[in-house]
Amino acid sequence: MKIAVLRERVEGETRVAATPETVARLVALGAEFAVETDAGAKARFPDADYAAAGATLGTAAAVTKGANVVLTVRRPQAASLKSVAAGALVIGGMDPFGHEADIAALADTGVTLVAMEFMPRITRAQVMDILSSQANLAGYQAVIDAAGVFERAMPMMMTAAGTVRPAKVFVMGAGVAGLQAIATARRLGAMVTATDVRAAAGEQVESLGAKFVMTEALKDASGSGGYARELTDAEKAAQSELVAGHISKQDIVITTALIPGRPAPQLVTAAMVASMAPGSVVVDLAAERGGNVALTKPDEVVVTDNGVTILGPTNMAGRLATSASQLYARNLAAFLETLIDKSEKTLAIDWEDELVKATVLTRDGAIVHPNIKAPKAAAAKPTKPAAAAKSAASKSATTSLTAPKTAAAKPAAAKKPATAKKPAARKAGAAKPAAASRARKPATKESK
Repeated sequence: MKIAVLRERVEGETRVAATPETVARLVALGAEFAVETDAGAKARFPDADYAAAGATLGTAAAVTKGANVVLTVRRPQAASLKSVAAGALVIGGMDPFGHEADIAALADTGVTLVAMEFMPRITRAQVMDILSSQANLAGYQAVIDAAGVFERAMPMMMTAAGTVRPAKVFVMGAGVAGLQAIATARRLGAMVTATDVRAAAGEQVESLGAKFVMTEALKDASGSGGYARELTDAEKAAQSELVAGHISKQDIVITTALIPGRPAPQLVTAAMVASMAPGSVVVDLAAERGGNVALTKPDEVVVTDNGVTILGPTNMAGRLATSASQLYARNLAAFLETLIDKSEKTLAIDWEDELVKATVLTRDGAIVHPNIKAPKAAAAKPTKPAAAAKSAASKSATTSLTAPKTAAAKPAAAKKPATAKKPAARKAGAAKPAAASRARKPATKESK
């Protein structure tokens, strides 16, 4: 059982999918570990530490050759997996929505693609939840970044020269990222308020010493799996009115609402930003999906005409590469351990296990997840015409199979053209997905 870890190729990605700690943990279970040279350098894990943990180091080609498992932070390119073992597991964050063509290309390599962000929110899977581990750090860093830009003190200070009032921080969304942002802002001495469309979140907000803000018109918008359902138009209007009145009095606003596979919901309009005082700061943790704030620009700092600074980071967890990698690697190792027969020290995958069924995207050359649509070009390929003599008649028949049904495509001969075969059926396992969502419904959630 060979496990491979490659250096991340996505620009700006500083994390790594395995640390010396998790390498040693998996080597103890019988794994042969191979790590690409400098894979952990940006997260401050030197090659020497991987070697000491039992890993071999080498080039990308050497590392992946014959690998049964590839661990990754971001979705890899199909070309990087050419030499892996047949049916190898590729485990990591796959971001499949909107990238179906890339998923199909990976399926064509024959690998079994596992999307860790699809891990169901059940008790046994909490230790494997990459969204929560990374969102926790994102919420913390959002407050640190906001404090650095704010240019004023966060806590109340009483001095001989007078009192400095505490900063007012408003957190929109009380999921994992939001709750950590609340806790961090409170530790820095700010006055914190927060809102969420789920009534149950109020208790969590107040337990951290913040004030929960929720419109009376919105009783509760809790959905399944701990996420929120989509609001009705009337509920959206009521919530927007509440937010508009509250934001104008805030110094710092942090937004955390994301919807899997969809653009982020807009929570803060340009008019709301215009109502804020000069020097105020907005941190939009949903920038990667278009942002919760109307003026957000991904990975840019925007300063409005009225002096409000808007930050739109797209990889906040990557700002804390060492901590983020440690947590992420443990998530992956915990899941991989459920796939290993500890007595035989080999992979023993139970394809009916709920964790496996929820996260596997591709298998045996096909897209198998019900929520991921195969691209049209890959979903139905025309059957190649049978071999025939190269006559004018056979060429005409071939044209009728491949060209659009137009007058020009019809054969000129009077006799009937060869009957065209129907397009080949969709690859096995790539059945048309059902309308219902997977276990993790598309619904508002916190940023990664």
